[in-house]
Amino acid sequence: MSDKEEVKLLGIWASPFSRRIEMALKLKGVRYEYVEEILEKKSPLLLALNPIHKKIPVLVHNGKTILESQVILEYIDETWKHNPLLPQDPYERSKARFLAKLVDEQIIPAGFVSMARADEKGREVLAEQTRELIMNVEKELVGKDFFGGKTVGFLDLVAGSVIPFCLERGWEGIGLEVISEEKFPEYKRWVKNLEKVEFVKDCIPPKEEHVEHMNYMGERIRSA
Repeated sequence: MSDKEEVKLLGIWASPFSRRIEMALKLKGVRYEYVEEILEKKSPLLLALNPIHKKIPVLVHNGKTILESQVILEYIDETWKHNPLLPQDPYERSKARFLAKLVDEQIIPAGFVSMARADEKGREVLAEQTRELIMNVEKELVGKDFFGGKTVGFLDLVAGSVIPFCLERGWEGIGLEVISEEKFPEYKRWVKNLEKVEFVKDCIPPKEEHVEHMNYMGERIRSA
């Protein structure tokens, strides 16, 4: 990146959606300015840059605004081509995109949003549904260090930012074990591998504060 190149990221420290963007930028070695947003008080800058959804993350690159985390990841990958995030093989690339959608569009709603609204019995049902969804992730990791093989890629950033470093902390806050080592050995091994990667470690929210934040988010969902 040249000294004159502008890269700015608007995010929230506890959000997996902005954390995954930070991971991608660090993996690519892209220097960027980070702007912390406040959940309850959206800044004029955020509202100006994303007037439709009014949500983070927002990436600004040389005056251009890119929205939605998975779209931003692909933009980063296509703009800075070294250390590719997506697989080169079209079939493997399609699988990565499919499973990334599964994480954001099915695992998050079942594993947190619906669970936050449910009673104890309902949570157990949702926990089992979440396990079934995560089993798709488990199967894809057999024999691999990361989803793409030996290096961290697109799906590692999406799934990693959400499941171990966000949802599991939400489950811890309500005293619920969803993913056991016995049933998900490949997943647990993958998480340990992720935790050894410096740029991933740099972007994992501090655990105690994050558990408290997830409890708070659950209360917001229940009271909405």
